[in-house]
Amino acid sequence: MEKLMQYIWQHRLWLQQDMHTVDGRVVQVIDAGQLNTDAGPDFFNAKIKIDGEMWVGNVEIHVRASDWYRHKHDKDKAYDSVILHVVEKDDLPVKRSNGEVIPQLRMPCSPDFHQRYNHLVGNSGSELPCSTEIAEIPSIYISDWISTLAHERLYRKVEHIKELLERYSGDWEEVCYVIMSRCMGFGVNSDAFEQLALSLPLRFMGKHSDSLLSIEALLFGQSGLLDAVPVDDYVRSLKTEYDFLAHKFSLRRNENIRWKMARMRPTNFPHRRIALLAEMIYGGYRMMSKMIAASTEKEAQELFNIKLSGYWACHYTFGQEAPHELKALSRASINIILINVYVPLVYAYGMIRGEDSLCDRAVSILQSLPSENNVIVDLFMRAGIDGKDAFSSQALIQLRREYCEKHKCLYCRIGHRMLSTKTRKNG
Repeated sequence: MEKLMQYIWQHRLWLQQDMHTVDGRVVQVIDAGQLNTDAGPDFFNAKIKIDGEMWVGNVEIHVRASDWYRHKHDKDKAYDSVILHVVEKDDLPVKRSNGEVIPQLRMPCSPDFHQRYNHLVGNSGSELPCSTEIAEIPSIYISDWISTLAHERLYRKVEHIKELLERYSGDWEEVCYVIMSRCMGFGVNSDAFEQLALSLPLRFMGKHSDSLLSIEALLFGQSGLLDAVPVDDYVRSLKTEYDFLAHKFSLRRNENIRWKMARMRPTNFPHRRIALLAEMIYGGYRMMSKMIAASTEKEAQELFNIKLSGYWACHYTFGQEAPHELKALSRASINIILINVYVPLVYAYGMIRGEDSLCDRAVSILQSLPSENNVIVDLFMRAGIDGKDAFSSQALIQLRREYCEKHKCLYCRIGHRMLSTKTRKNG
């Protein structure tokens, strides 16, 4: 509640006609002050007229006036500079450390504001409580917010990439391998693929990059998918090779990896994705350098137009043979890899290396790719926000995950517009 009151004060969403202290003096806010996110009063350097007299100092906000004493502000000289105490409930007067009474104001906010706020953040029965009002917001306002959200999501991915770079001492190919592996899970098995990659360093497979069998043995052996499977000549070879290489590299399997295959199409089984990852590593994994060199969407797509060979050209899983040769990745799957691997890694590389052209290229390719087809994008499209391309759909995912699901409507531009516009009309 206190955060909401700070928001109202910061954005001046109060009812202007009701600005009086609890003892009846007229209050005029010249400058609401600067929000303080550290220790001390909530707002610094405010300018307020009380019965025509100018006061310059800080503002403190509490739900109850008695919180002033509960927080021991009356004994803290840092709060002697408070010129106005803003509260929802005026349950007693407050004083500075020298005994002076501080002017106190009950937050003059309309009931309609609280109703709209509660509708946004407290309506658990609606997937998108703001859906009916979105159509009233100007399209330029929405498009500007979409652009901000898309870059916000990119920056978040860059921070994760930086963490991996620190872990792998700046080795971009190792980082690319981990990011690529996670993407091979295509949501359902993303965590499992990432755990697999973290348990099996790329450099170990690099020592045997001339042998596809060795790479497959390491990946399948570490994944745990060789356990309790039908044994044929291929599986027998994988187990023998893995036992040798696991001993050579002192590998320990992550026993917490859990693969999901229920209600999944056979073409999407993790076995084929692991085989695809092995094909990428076979001959030497240089995917990061290849992505940097791929300057167009077509060139980037060709990097992942990989054909599975040998056993996996016609098998869904161990022992389950397909009636015909199988395609490794569909065009839609390749686009997902571009969105979640190519774009963030090229963008991060450009940002870290100071090569703006790479950042521009990554964003341009994201804008040229078709929108992702998922429940989040569909939810917003039904509300009137068009996910016209992958740039927009990434923004909508960011909006849903980081704002809607966390009930951070106050920090969403759509929520802010809805609250502030209505309040100003009422004010």
